[in-house]
Amino acid sequence: MRTGVPMPDFDAWDIIKVPFPYTDRPVREHRPAVVVAANGIQREHGLLWVLMITSAENRGWPGDVGVSNLSEAGLPAESVVRTAKIATIEIKEAERIGSLPADDRILVAHYLTTGLARTTN
Repeated sequence: MRTGVPMPDFDAWDIIKVPFPYTDRPVREHRPAVVVAANGIQREHGLLWVLMITSAENRGWPGDVGVSNLSEAGLPAESVVRTAKIATIEIKEAERIGSLPADDRILVAHYLTTGLARTTN
């Protein structure tokens, strides 16, 4: 268990604002993300696993899930959860802004578990 400065506490499906890393360049930009793993990894390591949230105006990717309630999510514009973009972030960099609507969670969980379960033969 981590000790020292108290860290914020997050739950799965919280929408947070974080400096999200890019895979193709050495910069980070503050953007929304949805927490998909907290609990043990949060308590033991001070980390969260998150999925990127991006503007619905961007070109769609397979597995994108539209956010159905922007107010509940704390988002200012039409957005999608990009289930193909997962990252590990430190809790200290996160700020809660909302929660993913319950109906959207079902689809996100489906795409996430399907993607994690894929194997190549």
